[in-house]
Order: sequence, then C-alpha cells, then structure tokens
Amino acid sequence: MKPQKILFIDRDGTLIEEPEDEQIDSFEKLVFVKDMFKNLRFIAERLDFKLVMVSNQDGLGTDSFPEETFWPVHRFILQSLAGEGIVFDAQHIDRHFPEDNSPMRKPGIGMLTEYIDNPAYDLANSYVIGDRDTDRQLADNLGCKALILGKDGMDWNKIAEILFAGERIAEMRRTTKETDIYVRMNLDGTGQCDISTGLGFFDHMLEQIGRHGKIDLMVHTAGDLHVDEHHTIEDTALAIGACIDKALGDKRGIERYGYCLPMDDCLCQVALDFGGRPWLVWNTEFHRERIGDMPTEMFLHFFKSLSDAARMNLNIKAEGDNEHHKIEGIFKALARALKMAVKRDIHHFELPSTKGML
Repeated sequence: MKPQKILFIDRDGTLIEEPEDEQIDSFEKLVFVKDMFKNLRFIAERLDFKLVMVSNQDGLGTDSFPEETFWPVHRFILQSLAGEGIVFDAQHIDRHFPEDNSPMRKPGIGMLTEYIDNPAYDLANSYVIGDRDTDRQLADNLGCKALILGKDGMDWNKIAEILFAGERIAEMRRTTKETDIYVRMNLDGTGQCDISTGLGFFDHMLEQIGRHGKIDLMVHTAGDLHVDEHHTIEDTALAIGACIDKALGDKRGIERYGYCLPMDDCLCQVALDFGGRPWLVWNTEFHRERIGDMPTEMFLHFFKSLSDAARMNLNIKAEGDNEHHKIEGIFKALARALKMAVKRDIHHFELPSTKGML
C-alpha cells in the first residue's frame, strides 16, 4: 500500500484571519482567508492528501481563553469547511502558553508522534501549510516541506498550483573547456536574482529577465574572458535556455504565447511561442560596437542560442535612437513575454496544442 501524504494545516492566519489579539473567541472576529475555500476544496477533491489540523491555542481552557468561547466558533469553522467538501481527518490543538516551553506546542512535534517513523505516512512528500516561521520550523522538525502564506507572494492560489502541478524549479550545469556555468531558476518566483558572468552589462541585462519576469534566477558563469566575450555570452544563453525548457516540464496548463514594450524613446517587441520549434526572427540594428563591456554583435547570438536551447520561437523587433535603451527594452520585453507565456492554469490543465505534444 502506498504511504499516505499529509497536509498539516494551521488554523489561525491560514484558514481564518488572525485578529490583533490572536484569539478567535467570538463570531464577530471570524473572517475566512481569501481564496481558501475554493483552493482547499480543489485540493481535497483532486489530490490524495490526508488533511490534519495543527493549531496552538494559547491558554485554552483557562480564564484568559475559556472553552465556551472557543468551541462554538471552532465547530462553525469545521461545519463551513465540511459544507464545501473539506473534511479534516484529524485535529491536534495545543493549549499551552509559549512560556510553558511545552514540546506539544508548535514547532514542537509532541502532538504528532503518531506520524513520525511510521511507514504508513510519506512525510518527505507531505507539507505544513501555515503563516508563521514556527510553521516552517514544524516542517523541518517533521522532515516535510513548508508552504508559508505571505512569504514570497505565497497565497492559496499558489499553494493549490504547487500541490497539484509541482514547483517549476530547475538547475543546469554546463561545463566545457571554455566555460563553467551554473544556472538555477524558479519560474514561479518573485524576481530574486544572483547574476555573475564577469561582464557587468551582461549581468544587468540578465537581471531584467528575472526582475521583470518574476523569475528567481541564479547565473554563475566562469568563462575565458581573457580570449574574448563570445563563449561566455553564447554558453550562458544555452544554459539559461536549457534550464527554461527543463523547468517548463510537459508544459500542461501554460499560456504558451507571450508578447510585449516601450522604453523611453524605443519600442521593443518580443513575441514568443513555447511550441517546441526553435526559430529566431531578429529585426533590429545596433550602430555602436559595444554597450558597456558587451559587444553588440553578440546580442543576436545570445537570443539565437537562447531560442535554440529553450526550444522556443522568438520574434524580436526594436526601434529607437538610444542603443542602451534599445537592448534593455528587448530584455525587459523578453521578461514580460516569458512571464505571460509560462503562466499556468491548473483549472484548465491541458496541453496548449492540437498536436498532442509540444
């Protein structure tokens, strides 16, 4: 029998909004978290997770938090969830105060020992869903993963997408006699970048892809710059393109197409298609030999290599007077087109092609 995966779900701040006094002791304080119902219902209907509630209720049963103010609201929460097809298989509620330092209290695992070292459960592929660092710590203590609301743009829509379709994170190592390149990206990130290629202007351009595409992007390139810039730029493009292709996986549910972008005096348009057939149309000219430390002749070569490795059709057109603005506008337009094309819809999780493959 296949081990059971679990969602350990916090209550206050995760299922319902947490008030300033951190105590839900009346119906007037009860507000359900935005988009929780539709997404948790989707998870309950479509996925095979066991739902387990894990909640700290400080001093429950004492004068500061009488039981008669807790249970009516709690029962209403459970009834409301059940009415949407969301039923918790178990509830673990700890009553200790923080100063008690009880191992039963999150992030301690005293309430959850039945799930630990138990072959019936697959903790490595289970998740803690919460809104605090203590929920992440609980996940670490259990040996499972964490999805923390409010952290790096995480919300219930993103939680459902990750649980249903997986995270789109990929890494690539490309090593030749001329370059050694490591690329890591998260297509569903927040635009965090760590770029180092040895070419300052190239770093600046690659950062546009991450920032404006909302892609977490790490690129570390060590190239033979003592020869020239060619291998560094070309091989970095190949590694990034291959990483995009890997992160996209089977491409189900993606928009597939993207386009865009004006920048000051320049109009830059990038249309792309993740149809699996690489092609580049390049309709722009540069009249300076270099911009920063990057040869302008390498711009075309970069996008051709990127298109080939990512297996995408790229159509690029730019016009304007300022050469810096023109190429920066192209990279920003590429970023926006990527953001548009990789957007995923789990409610229409089909391959965007009549051919049956991309």
